[in-house]
Formats: sequence, structure tokens, C-alpha cells
Amino acid sequence: MVTAMNISHEMEQLFQPYDFERSQDMRPFLEEYWATCFPIVLIYLLLIIVGQNYMKARKGFNLQGPLILWSFCLAIFSILGAVRMCGFMGAVILRRGLKQTVCFMNFLESSTIKFWSCLFLLSKIIELGDTAFIILRKRPLIFVHWYHHCTVLMYTSFGYKNKVPAGGWFMTMNFSIHAIMYTYYTLKAANVKLPRLLPMLITSLQILQMFLGAIIGLMTYIWRQEQTCHTTGEHFFWSSILYITYFILFAHFFYQTYIRPKVKAKTKSQ
Repeated sequence: MVTAMNISHEMEQLFQPYDFERSQDMRPFLEEYWATCFPIVLIYLLLIIVGQNYMKARKGFNLQGPLILWSFCLAIFSILGAVRMCGFMGAVILRRGLKQTVCFMNFLESSTIKFWSCLFLLSKIIELGDTAFIILRKRPLIFVHWYHHCTVLMYTSFGYKNKVPAGGWFMTMNFSIHAIMYTYYTLKAANVKLPRLLPMLITSLQILQMFLGAIIGLMTYIWRQEQTCHTTGEHFFWSSILYITYFILFAHFFYQTYIRPKVKAKTKSQ
């Protein structure tokens, strides 16, 4: 029988990790303290309330320099993560086919996956800082923003601990879209003139991610009887709930931001 360890070793020969990716594995620590995400989310929500009350009678800060640096660092991190994950997933597809990329538990012993999955989980805590810039600059804080940040952190922690098979695609898509999104935020903060269609493209990619995520989750559930493709009804239920709500919220945001204003303008002109 071919074990998961043997498969991971085979993939490391095909897609060799860098020396820094062979660093000490943080998985045991992060698995043990995965539930810490719940108090972190609670503190995050309390800080939102405190921050908005604090800024209510104050003028918003400029923060252009810190925002450029913040977005730039997250853009570089996301680009590196996207390159490594896309390369690894591509190697798995070419070597073992689509099913093996969905039944991802085979490759959890790979140094590349250990390294980037740890950083991916930790990055979901760091990204909560996005909200601080919105509050301190007195920009509108919409529901989809903080809901998405909260639930992604909780689901990522849950998926990390339970080794959700489709986690590889979740990381790959998220890294890839964030690479584009934070690059856009960096350039926008630097007052670089950008095509008007770019933010629309980013939101469209986010909606597409939710659709593909739901499909991949369904494929995992269909193949759940396969060896090393273990999943449960609980995994499938929560991932479906999240992807459906994300799809609805991002589609609603897309309509309100890009379509409704055009419809109103067209109606007025008539």
C-alpha cells in the first residue's frame, strides 16, 4: 500500500521545497491551540465597536504611508504563497490527476505544504489589521468585510486542525486572489491611476472563488469513501454554508457597487 508519507516524499522529489520551507513544523502547536481563533474573533469585534466609537467625534487619519507598506507586504506574501501553491498543485495534477488535488490529505507531510499552510493560518490573524485602517481613516465598514474576516479565520483554523482534504485549493485560490487584491490596494494607496474595471475584476474573481470552492467541497464529499479523502457531513455542511453566504454577499456587493449605480444613472438620463 502506498502511504501518505511515501506520496509526500514522491512530491518533494517532483516539487522540491526551499531550505526555508524545511523549517520547524508549527502544526502541533497550531493544532493544539486552534480554538484560540474564537477569542481572537471576539476581541476583533469588540475592537471594531471601540474603534468606531473612538473615531466618531474625530477626523479620520491619513495613514497613506503605513497603508502602502501594509498592503505591499501582504501583496508580496500573497504572491509568494500563490506561486508556491500553484506550482505544487500543478505538479500534483500533472502527476496524479485532479482527484488527488481535491483529496489533499496525501500531501500534508510535504515540507512545502507544512510551511505555507502554517503561514496561511497565521496570515488570517494578521489580515484582521485591514479593518483598523478602515476605522482609523473613517471609511465605511461594510458587513461583508468583517464577516468575511471572522469566518475565514475560524474556518481556516477548523480546517487546519481537521485536515480538511480540499484545503489545498482553498489556500491556492485565496493566495492568488489576495495577490491581485493587495497589489491593487498598494497602488491605490499610492494614488496610482488604475483601470476602473480592475476592482470589478477582483470582486468577480472573489465570486468565482466561492463558486469553485463549493464545487470542490461537493467533489470532496462525493469522493469521501476514497482512501485518504476522508471528510464528514460536518465538514461539508459548514463549508457549504460559508461558500453560499460568501457567494450571496459578494454578489450583492458587486450589484450594489457596480451595477446599481449604472442602472440609476441610465434611469435618470431617460
